[in-house]
Amino acid sequence: MNAPFGLLKVGRMSRSLMIVSAFAVLFVLIGMRSVSVALGAGGAIDVVDTREREAHIRADIHDRNGELLATSVSVYSLFADPRAIWDAGEVAAALGSVFPDLDTHEVTARLENRARAFVWIKRGLTPRQRQAVFDLGVEGLGFRVEHQRAYPRGSQAGHVLGHTDVDGKGQMGVELALDKVLGMAEEPVRLTLDSGVQYIVENELEAAAANYDVLGAVGIVLDVHNGEIRALASWPAFDPNRPALASDAARLNRAVGGVYELGSVFKPLTIAAALGSGGISSHERFDVRSKLVINGFEITDTHEGASRMTAALVLAESSNIGTVRIAERLGPDGLADAFGRLGLLDKAQIEMSGSAAPILPSKWSALSNATASYGHGIAVSPLAFARAFAALGNEGRVPGLTLVSRERDGERPEHERFVSPEIATELVAMLRLAVTDGTGRRADVPGYRVAGKTGTAEKPIAGGYAEDHNVNSFAALFPSDRPEYVVLVVLDDPRRGGEPGGTAALNAAPVAGRIIERIAPLLEVAPVFDPAARSKRASRERSAP
Repeated sequence: MNAPFGLLKVGRMSRSLMIVSAFAVLFVLIGMRSVSVALGAGGAIDVVDTREREAHIRADIHDRNGELLATSVSVYSLFADPRAIWDAGEVAAALGSVFPDLDTHEVTARLENRARAFVWIKRGLTPRQRQAVFDLGVEGLGFRVEHQRAYPRGSQAGHVLGHTDVDGKGQMGVELALDKVLGMAEEPVRLTLDSGVQYIVENELEAAAANYDVLGAVGIVLDVHNGEIRALASWPAFDPNRPALASDAARLNRAVGGVYELGSVFKPLTIAAALGSGGISSHERFDVRSKLVINGFEITDTHEGASRMTAALVLAESSNIGTVRIAERLGPDGLADAFGRLGLLDKAQIEMSGSAAPILPSKWSALSNATASYGHGIAVSPLAFARAFAALGNEGRVPGLTLVSRERDGERPEHERFVSPEIATELVAMLRLAVTDGTGRRADVPGYRVAGKTGTAEKPIAGGYAEDHNVNSFAALFPSDRPEYVVLVVLDDPRRGGEPGGTAALNAAPVAGRIIERIAPLLEVAPVFDPAARSKRASRERSAP
């Protein structure tokens, strides 16, 4: 009896050990599975997926002086493995306590999909948000290191830079145009912009917007010799750090994506083309006493001047009639060819997205030839016009545009011949006269010899033009004796207290003058003071009403 009893006791103990061992193996397997989920799928809250660390970081963007304009910063993005989450609604509610803007119903639906091993919850977390998620102690969540674009100067040059999406892909501006380059470059991409000049232009546009209640504004500073853009600004401002908050008006880069009938700033180009073709001479006088009627369309001057004008006086007095008389010598084909050589019949070629094509006459008739000669019936982007205007300061050659520094490879955009150096020099002298004695007086800056032209263009509406809504502009070259830069200011519908804001002579010209006065020292343009000119200016100011 003892033996069987002993065997029975041993057998029971063996079975107990077997059961205990089985449970132990089961717990080990469960533990191993938990570790596998945590390590492979990001199950535990303290697991960080570092695969994004191996991805190439998007290159920084600098200005011409090495100032940082755009960079990439490391951020944590929160994801989940729905397979490791027991109660999707509870987890979504907990996350909603950290992120009030989170759609918990949508998150719950995603977390309930057990067929998926990875879903994004929220990207670009701040360190405080990341810690708050850690403090929840929820299983099945993890973080992935990503690189988010940051623009340390806020809205400065925002339209030029553009922005990226949450995946780091360029969406507008340079970020879009150079998307592949920025994604592969080992060194920063350097732009031709000068941050100091850019700041001044943006600052003056903002002041103009407040002073004249404009719908929009543009400011451009361009090197006439190499086509490098030193400043390119559009108002309203755009902050690339917060693209989702920008209005449609703020998202539009008016300098390259807007097209405008710019008015009388076209007149110097028409006169230069006529002189270059030999159709007129600089000493010839044109009869401007009577209004012109072309195909039933009346062309008049806004104010009376001399009855017969030279080309220089036509420019200084901004005579529409005189300009049309000059354009008649060119004819429609001649003017269209001239504008084509200036690049005005195509969109501006530049290393950024959104460059707009011009709106051109359906055919170059006698009427379109007349109106286009003084900047109506043809709408171009401000950047395209600034490039064309630069030819007058670049000895008659149209520079290629560039926004990216070419210092390392020596590559330069090609130049197109428009007129001879002699004619270009003659036109700059006429433009200087238009500032000292003509409609551009308020743009003059002591010491910097500004040459330029005003443009006041009525805005087109259905069936004609609005008499009380204008696009006002001022195009300048300085210094006039050896032009180095173009400054273009465009104000869309300037007004005062709800009333029309007057001509470009009253608003666009003084804005351009203030810009030149402030940027000239940064551009190392030395002032030259002429005592005689200073005395003449003082006398003129004393006699002004």
